[in-house]
Amino acid sequence: MFKRYCSAWLIGVAAFIYAGGVSAGALDDAVRRGVLRVGTTPTYVPFEMTDKQGRIVGFEIDLLQAMSRALGVELELVAVPYTDLVPGLMAKKFDLIGSGMTVTQERNLKLNFSDSFIVVGQTVLLHPSLAGKIFSIEDLDEASYRIAATEGTTAEAAAQRFLGAARLSRFATPEEGVRQVVEGKADAFIHDAPYNLVAIARPENHTLLVLEQPFTFEPLAFGLKKGDYDSLNWINHFLSQVAQDGTYDRLHDKWFKDTDWMAEVD
Repeated sequence: MFKRYCSAWLIGVAAFIYAGGVSAGALDDAVRRGVLRVGTTPTYVPFEMTDKQGRIVGFEIDLLQAMSRALGVELELVAVPYTDLVPGLMAKKFDLIGSGMTVTQERNLKLNFSDSFIVVGQTVLLHPSLAGKIFSIEDLDEASYRIAATEGTTAEAAAQRFLGAARLSRFATPEEGVRQVVEGKADAFIHDAPYNLVAIARPENHTLLVLEQPFTFEPLAFGLKKGDYDSLNWINHFLSQVAQDGTYDRLHDKWFKDTDWMAEVD
């Protein structure tokens, strides 16, 4: 009886160890593979975007490059539409999401998020005809105003929350949303503050007005499959390390203080 019990116990232990190996964390898999695969939507200036050579570049991309070097692996960026990021992670098309994703309660039910690497907020770009008429987000909450936002983003959610009376149109990329306002087809465009500040610096958008004060609080983080705590632990320690050794400040200044990179981006 004792021998049978011990045999059953050992079989159970072996099965547990095997299952643990099968369900190794995403970063463990990346190290074994030699490649860290990251899902991203390269339309969020200056976090991830495409340069004139077709390369995906940006602040978050540089953070991911530093992360890959620390892991001792290559970085492979998997470009997908923003609405395909969470399904792609669930389908194991990539190891983690690195795409300017805001941590929300709804998303946190589906994903585990790392510590935030930056906090942003939604701001508003306005058509010049609204000068002297619109001073806050509340002023746009009327049925006569046409609002543009990017589909699947927290900008869309913010527009629905704060501007229930206005007419909301959704677009696949933020560039399309900005263009609607420039051409007078929309009165306002809502998006994250860093993107909007860069957008109004472009010559084709110079007539737009901006409400610079963010009206939301949005931490951005890397997203992983639920339960992958080993990977979360490593990423959080990595973020702490680069914050302490000057790497983060150097990359932040490169993309948010300097403007040289703008000449290389379409």
